[in-house]
Amino acid sequence: MNFRVTVRTPEGTEETAVMPAENRFEIYSQVEKNGGKVTNIEEVSAGLALPAWMNIRFGSGIKTEVRITFTKNLSAMLGAGLTLSRALSVIERQATNKYFKEVVQKLQDGVKAGSAFHESLMLYPAIFSRLFVAMTKAGEESGKLSETLTVVARQMETSNTLTKKVKGAMIYPCIILFAILVIGILMLIYVVPTLASTFRSLGVELPLTTRIIVAASDFMQQHALIVLGVLGICIAGAIAAVRSKKGSNVVLYVSRHLPVIGDLVRETFSARAARTLSSLLSSGVEMLTAIRISAEVVGENVFGNVLLEAEEMVRKGEPLSAAFESHHDLYPIFVSEMMLVGEETGKVAEMLGQVAEYYEKDVEDRTKDLSTIIEPILMLFIGVFVGVFALSMIAPIYSLSSKI
Repeated sequence: MNFRVTVRTPEGTEETAVMPAENRFEIYSQVEKNGGKVTNIEEVSAGLALPAWMNIRFGSGIKTEVRITFTKNLSAMLGAGLTLSRALSVIERQATNKYFKEVVQKLQDGVKAGSAFHESLMLYPAIFSRLFVAMTKAGEESGKLSETLTVVARQMETSNTLTKKVKGAMIYPCIILFAILVIGILMLIYVVPTLASTFRSLGVELPLTTRIIVAASDFMQQHALIVLGVLGICIAGAIAAVRSKKGSNVVLYVSRHLPVIGDLVRETFSARAARTLSSLLSSGVEMLTAIRISAEVVGENVFGNVLLEAEEMVRKGEPLSAAFESHHDLYPIFVSEMMLVGEETGKVAEMLGQVAEYYEKDVEDRTKDLSTIIEPILMLFIGVFVGVFALSMIAPIYSLSSKI
C-alpha cells in the first residue's frame, strides 16, 4: 500500500510525501522513530478508483455487533484488573472474524510499543469512528478507560437498536412493492400475451386500459433485454443518488415533509444528536470537540448543520441551547428547553441523556404505529393494482359475451 503522509518535523515544518507500507501503524512507527509527528495520512489508490458508492468490502467488514461485543468485553476485563495489553490478547484469541482478529493484534502491538490506545484506534477509521476514538482518549486521560468504554458500548448499542427499528419499519413496504413489481412483470410476459392473442383472434374492441397493458406486454416481449437493462440502470442510479450527498439530502427533505414520517425523522435525529453529545460530555470530552464530533455522527445534512452552527455560537460564548432554539422545525422545542435546564444546573450531559431516552422510546413506539398505518395503505394500493389489471382483462370478455 501507498500512503500520502503529512509530517510535522522536529523543526516545526510540515512536509508531505507518499510512503509505502503494509498499514498505517507502520507509517506512524517510521515517522516517530525519526522524531516527527503524523498530522494527516490517507491511502493512495492504485489504478482505477471506483466511485464512493461502489466501494464495498466483501468478506472482511466488521459488523456493529462485533464492535459492541469488543467494547463490552474490553471494558469488563479492564474493570476486573487486567492490563490493556492482556485484555486485547484475550479478545484476539476469542475473535472469530479473521480481519477483526488481525486488527486486534495490531492494536495489541501498538499498545506494547508504547502508543496510546486511542492512537492505535485512529489507524482504523473504518472500524472505530471518531466518536469512539475521542471517548477512548478522554477515558485514558482521566484514568477511567473501563467506565468510558462502558459508556461507548451503551451509546453504540442504543444507536444500533434505534437504526434497526427505523429500518425494520421500512422493510415490510419495500418487500411488498418489490413483490408487486416482480408479479407485474411476470404477468406482462406470460399471462397478458395469451389473453391478448385471444382478444385479437375474436376481434374484440379493447378498452383503453387494456390496450395500454397489451402494448406494454408487447414491448416487453420484443425488447426484454432493453427493459431489464433500463430497470437495472434505474435501480443502480437510484442507489447511487440516495448514497450521494445531494441525493440523501433530497430524500431527507421529502421525508421531513411527509405526514407521520416527518415526526419520526426529526425525533430520530434528535435522539442521535442528544445521545452522542451526552456520551461525549459525560466521558470528559471538551464541549467544542463534542459538538464537532456529534455533527459528524449526525451527518452532512440540515440536522448536522445546526450542530455546526452551535459550535460557532459556543465558540463566541453563547449557550449551546441558543442554536437549537432557532431551529424548532428540525429539533423539537423539548430539545432546546432541556439543554437550557442543563446549562442552568450544570448538568448538560444528564439532561441530554434524558432527551435521548425520551425520543428513543418515542421512535420505538412510532415505528410500531407506522407498521399499523402502512398496512392498510399497502392493501389499498395492492387492491387498486389487482383491480385495474383484472377489470382490464375481464372487460373485453364481458363485451364479447354481451354480443352473443
